[in-house]
Amino acid sequence: MKQRGRHRRRKRGQALRAFLAGTALALTAAATMISASQATVAANPGTLKPLTSSADTAPLRLKESQVPKSSLDRLSAAMGRPVGVSAVLGSADRLLRDAIDCTAGERTALPVEPTATAAYCWDAADTRSWRAGAVTTSGDADDDGLWGANRVILSAWSRTGTAAEGGGLARVAFVDANDLNRPTYSWALLAVPVDDGRDFRGLVSQVSGMVWYQNKLLVTASGDGGDALYVYDMNRVQRATVDSSAVGRVRGGWSADGAQWVLPAVASYRPAAGTGAARPDYLSLDRSTAPDSLVASEWLSGDDDTAGRLWRYDFSGAPGRSGLLATDTGGYARVAEAYVTKASGSGPVLSRDSQWYLGRAAHTEGDHGTLWRQNPKDPAKATRCGADETRSCWSGESESLSYWEQTGEVWSQSGRMLFALPLASIDRSLG
Repeated sequence: MKQRGRHRRRKRGQALRAFLAGTALALTAAATMISASQATVAANPGTLKPLTSSADTAPLRLKESQVPKSSLDRLSAAMGRPVGVSAVLGSADRLLRDAIDCTAGERTALPVEPTATAAYCWDAADTRSWRAGAVTTSGDADDDGLWGANRVILSAWSRTGTAAEGGGLARVAFVDANDLNRPTYSWALLAVPVDDGRDFRGLVSQVSGMVWYQNKLLVTASGDGGDALYVYDMNRVQRATVDSSAVGRVRGGWSADGAQWVLPAVASYRPAAGTGAARPDYLSLDRSTAPDSLVASEWLSGDDDTAGRLWRYDFSGAPGRSGLLATDTGGYARVAEAYVTKASGSGPVLSRDSQWYLGRAAHTEGDHGTLWRQNPKDPAKATRCGADETRSCWSGESESLSYWEQTGEVWSQSGRMLFALPLASIDRSLG
């Protein structure tokens, strides 16, 4: 029976790859219809310009602040003993659909070139009023690509609105990726302890950047109390005991807006005061540096001529600081490397072996974006597609590039599509 099951999964995998190749052909045909004006929107940004002066790099430093252990312990004492990732995966009861089962409209969010080699869509009812954000994986978390014995994908989603209006929440889907022919998931609400750990509130932020490194999850926190990043401990997952739309302590227990689990923040990073202060909008992990580093970039409008900044922070190797950034005696995480890019409108960022990959949003809603590769020495290159070799080949709303070193794949998501493709295929498609 096991052999027959493996045979069925292999045949389904072959059919899915063929289907995705056909989808790419259809998207490529559509790309040839892009007008010349749209095709020239993304002007070549040239090379990266290093930032080396303290006047340029000092504003990018972040001040670390840790939630008191007593507050976290008080919350755990009230909510119950914290659990880890395996417990969350054990509760995964929602199913991602293969691309072959997704609608044609959903699949238009996939890149035109290069072709996705794995793609899934989220259930419309389960994600209604929520916007897809960043992706990170157990390939970021540990150098063997596993968390314990599990392959895991984390997918962030944000809901617009303010806390007063019952909106502004952020949650993460823990995807059990052990069997990519049938990935399942469960939700965890991102939260911030309040009242010395006697309660929690939801994180009010669009999670456009997220990195899971060792036992910590770092997420962007734009608009939440001035913090730039929040940090979560993957061994401090709390169980929600009441299923309701409320958030925090309620009559009869604890509620997380319908999610089964809650992640309370354990630390945060706040930008330096003054002009030009860092505001990381997109994140990724770079394991090709020594030490491993957190890569960040900022969003700028595509209509703005202002150059955008790309930079990195080293992760700490000090005892008791697993997953946290390296800090100086004043508690500041300082920039290890920084550049300026002329690729205005940049979105997701990925750095590996001194190459920087930057996703640029589509100029028009519904169109495809551009994926650039830049470095300080060579002319920038972008993926090309269609009969007219347009650069508008990348997903239009992608907010994440996460490299899984053990498989050589880059994971991202756009709209309701979660997808992966080899980094090697991105390099081959650059023209």
